[in-house]
Amino acid sequence: MGKRKKLAAEARKAAKKTQYFAKLKDVPSSPRKMRYVVDLIRGMEVNRALGTLKFSTKAASVDVEKVLRSAIANWEQKNERKAEDGELFVTRVFVDEGATLKRMRPAPQGRGYRIRKRSNHITLYVDTKND
Repeated sequence: MGKRKKLAAEARKAAKKTQYFAKLKDVPSSPRKMRYVVDLIRGMEVNRALGTLKFSTKAASVDVEKVLRSAIANWEQKNERKAEDGELFVTRVFVDEGATLKRMRPAPQGRGYRIRKRSNHITLYVDTKND
């Protein structure tokens, strides 16, 4: 690896140590359905976001709640203390498209219809407001 690339990689690695995030990859639902749920909690305080996700009727809210709890735990682990009420906020959250499984479904007259089973990746960042 070249010197410039190595320095850039080390800088990225150092920057990640000050960020508090969690990722969940290959969630077997479409990114569009997941973005509906993610848009509900963007910018919210974490306790309020957990309540919103708990009482949401969307199936995707279970996965987003899992990621949010993991991000909170990561923040507590790096800061070596518990998060107080109203301290943590969801700063950034986004959903990327994952791999698509392509399947065939039998159709009339010897044809086949294509089925696309989509998946997605969730990335969620939490931090305090004053940062």
